Amino acid sequence: MIEEVMKELQESLDKAIAALRRELSKVRTGRAHPSILDRIRVDYYGVPTPISQMATVAVPDARMLTVRPWERTQVKAVEKAIRESDLGLNPQVDAELIRIPIPALTEERRKEMVKLTKRHGEESKVAIRKHRRDALSMLADLAKEGEVSEDQAERARKKAEDLIADKTKEVDRIVAEREGDIMAV
Repeated sequence: MIEEVMKELQESLDKAIAALRRELSKVRTGRAHPSILDRIRVDYYGVPTPISQMATVAVPDARMLTVRPWERTQVKAVEKAIRESDLGLNPQVDAELIRIPIPALTEERRKEMVKLTKRHGEESKVAIRKHRRDALSMLADLAKEGEVSEDQAERARKKAEDLIADKTKEVDRIVAEREGDIMAV
């Protein structure tokens, strides 16, 4: 039973870390990355569709994205969606290819991105604490019901606390790395 609780805790923590990485990949660092466009939806025959499902997104260099819609008729719709997004990008249409220069971030914008990064890190830590509380509650229930001894439950609690501490340090490390990427000029 203890192994199941620990395995479930490990899986939950891994998912929290993966979610943090996924969220941080969407935060702009001043360098071109296809995931920048993930949140943008294009009106594709009346259906809001992610750009990645209707076009090829490429990164020809560190400060440029290119978007090539699979249907030529959608070039204007994709350009409009990118222009109207809150990303502050200015797409340029070149026949059936949309070039999106990625402007360098201003100091103020970099600080906003760092705040956003820290907020994502804190949300991840909140999720980790929730999983910790759930796991410790399950271990206490096992001990109370007599399915495991108090000593076994205490060893499992210590092991869980060590695992939580490691994952919290990993979150801090990931956030610090991302902050470094953002603040690098």
